[in-house]
Amino acid sequence: MVAVLACGDGAALSHRSAAALWGIGKEGRDRIDVSVRRRCELRRPGLRVRGRPTLAAEDVVLRDGIPLTAVARTLVDLATELRLIPLERAVNEADKRDFIDPETLRTQLDDYAGEPGARALRQLLDKRTFRLSDSDLEIYFRPIITRAGLPPPLSKQIVNGWEVDFYWSALGLVVETDGLRYHRTPAAQVRDAKRDRTHTIAGMMPLRFTHYEIRYEPTQVRDQLAAAVHTLRKRASDIDHT
Repeated sequence: MVAVLACGDGAALSHRSAAALWGIGKEGRDRIDVSVRRRCELRRPGLRVRGRPTLAAEDVVLRDGIPLTAVARTLVDLATELRLIPLERAVNEADKRDFIDPETLRTQLDDYAGEPGARALRQLLDKRTFRLSDSDLEIYFRPIITRAGLPPPLSKQIVNGWEVDFYWSALGLVVETDGLRYHRTPAAQVRDAKRDRTHTIAGMMPLRFTHYEIRYEPTQVRDQLAAAVHTLRKRASDIDHT
């Protein structure tokens, strides 16, 4: 509050300091971030002050009586400073604390189109919630399977009491594909964990890939599939020799 008051009318915590007050990020060690809704060139020890006359009034709210940028605005600002992993962590925290869900955040990004940070944040959200149709998933995944040296799989089979997306019975390999991960409820996440444990206990190897990875990171998926096949075949060979 002292930092905000020191910057006068229209001042609010922003960037990492706003994230810290929201509980979705860590404050910078050597400064407090303050944005001011006017042109200014203030310099204060321990503060980083940004003059932002275009900062909308609705982008400033109160928390614990302290003016700060709203959650969506804060995340857009953070995207100009943070690397992917801490930015994703901040988005996850905002979702977990019920401040804003990813679908609402994506919609609100339309209000920040063209601003620094908006593009990086949208790319992060699209990467985590991208979903292929069943037919498109088949179209993109099957060539990856071939390049990884795998035969055609069985699909939508019941394995160990669970329906799986792709299954290679001779190898004991199960592949599940995930889309719309942000919409997976805690109950769904528990089911997925139980499913994977069941396959592992049965001596199989369960792998999970997102739809985004299959569509936009096929080389990585291929390499990991090939590595899994190598491990499984070596395991089978070791068993045969014993």
